Amino acid sequence: MTTALLFRDDAYLKETEAKVLGINERGGIILDRTIFYPTGGGQPGDAGVLVTAAGAEIPIATTVYGVDKTEIVHVPAEGAGLPAVGETVTARIDWDTRLKRMRIHTALHLLTTVLPYPVTGGAIGDGEGRLDFDIPDGGLEKDAITDELMRRIGHNADVTEQWITDEELENNPSLVKTMSVKPPMGTGRVRLVNIVGLDLQPCGGTHVKNTREIGAVAVTNIEKKGKQNRRVRIALV
Repeated sequence: MTTALLFRDDAYLKETEAKVLGINERGGIILDRTIFYPTGGGQPGDAGVLVTAAGAEIPIATTVYGVDKTEIVHVPAEGAGLPAVGETVTARIDWDTRLKRMRIHTALHLLTTVLPYPVTGGAIGDGEGRLDFDIPDGGLEKDAITDELMRRIGHNADVTEQWITDEELENNPSLVKTMSVKPPMGTGRVRLVNIVGLDLQPCGGTHVKNTREIGAVAVTNIEKKGKQNRRVRIALV
């Protein structure tokens, strides 16, 4: 079963009608189309509800990929009812949480331009996130990094997308900043996220349309994780 990924074309969709294609062996719901982002690339899967034609609400606790990257599984909350296969439902995400993740995800892209070092790990939370950098000891100051990050957010730069082939990405390895999370490849093409004039890198996540939407952020902590690894945490303020 294949799920159309509507969030790839428009991360601002809050709800959509969809048809139930199937229920897997664990009770996960597979739709023909979705606005729910599945866990991946350090970004958590979306929560929300599916509303049946009769008005019943099925709470969705999280969203994950199925057996391959073409199938998206909506995981209902424990004890929730299930829709019928073939039924049309309205899928509605928890928009407030999604928007916080979009803002922090875009800010983390900018953080890689403030700290232009290899990224060894990362995670996106609800209004906070972190990146791990391969950086030699010393020289990192929270206030200085915050000031430079905010300066770049203040460019009010548009955030756009473009697609290249897997082969083009393989021929341009410098586009990949993350050492631990590989770009979403395998379908023949890869999406690049372009913060115009500031950053260009492959990413399958959701982002705001302009850096002004990020708002104010601050570096909240810098931790030493091993000989050269430095964990930099940021949060919306």
